[in-house]
Amino acid sequence: MENRLICITGPTASGKTELSIALAQRLHTEIISSDSMQIYCGMDIGTAKPTNAEQAAVPHHMIDIVQPDEPFSVARYVELADDCAQALLAQGKIPIVVGGTGLYLDALIEGSAFPGDETDHSVREKYQEMARTQGNEAVHARLAAVDPVAAERLHPNNLKRVIRALEVFEQTGMTLDAFNQQNKRPEPKYQAVKIGLRPSDREVLYDRINRRVDQMLEEGLLAEAERLFRSGLLVGTAAQAIGYKELADYFSGNGTLEQCVEVLKRRTRNYAKRQMTWLARDPEIHWITYDAAADFEQVFQRSTDYLASQGIQ
Repeated sequence: MENRLICITGPTASGKTELSIALAQRLHTEIISSDSMQIYCGMDIGTAKPTNAEQAAVPHHMIDIVQPDEPFSVARYVELADDCAQALLAQGKIPIVVGGTGLYLDALIEGSAFPGDETDHSVREKYQEMARTQGNEAVHARLAAVDPVAAERLHPNNLKRVIRALEVFEQTGMTLDAFNQQNKRPEPKYQAVKIGLRPSDREVLYDRINRRVDQMLEEGLLAEAERLFRSGLLVGTAAQAIGYKELADYFSGNGTLEQCVEVLKRRTRNYAKRQMTWLARDPEIHWITYDAAADFEQVFQRSTDYLASQGIQ
């Protein structure tokens, strides 16, 4: 079977999980997560992980594969997710890749190469410390000195990407664009049929996000976050997960619960905006836009119609 993937993407709280499970059941296939936080064991409610019932309904891959205090890289994601995809294709199934982490999704489709030593975090730690002591602007200024093109593209507050560009330069001697051009595959590894979900009105999405946060709290997010916080497992990338770092301020006495929950909702809304900006770059995404009155059956039907037009049914 040709290397085909069905990709379901979109901002957080847009309905990806429900749609992907329904499509997987219809197409008799399985799901590969492309969510950078659902890889962590024990971070369940805050990452909106598919429930046990949902995972029992359809096999899911790339969920609960590392502990929160373990290092994990995009390169490692591509390696493991590619193994999952190839195994499913060998069974005659078209994998459904689901998630809002655009970097993971793009890297899997492209079969990307990654610069530098993924196990050497010395450069990363150096610039993380600079950010803590001198501010994000100082790290961004360092990038501007060695890779002005990347610096122009990246906001100083996008610290993770700024530091990654510096890692590329210090470990390879090349700017980010130069490395990507040198290592660009002649064509993507996978033929991806991409479906994006988004509300027609941003306020509809924000309302969904606010209601999701309230639901997470009702389901026990506070206890989950406190357990992880007290255990000392929330370090590195896992510590940056929205839904946990905001509540960590509450546990540390740096705000009331109400204040921290409001910050959580605001940061989730901001994250959704960043996701939309990233995904808007991709002209291959077939967007299914819905309003507040739309029901799931409409979204599902439009998705199956589009897949049928691509020869998948």
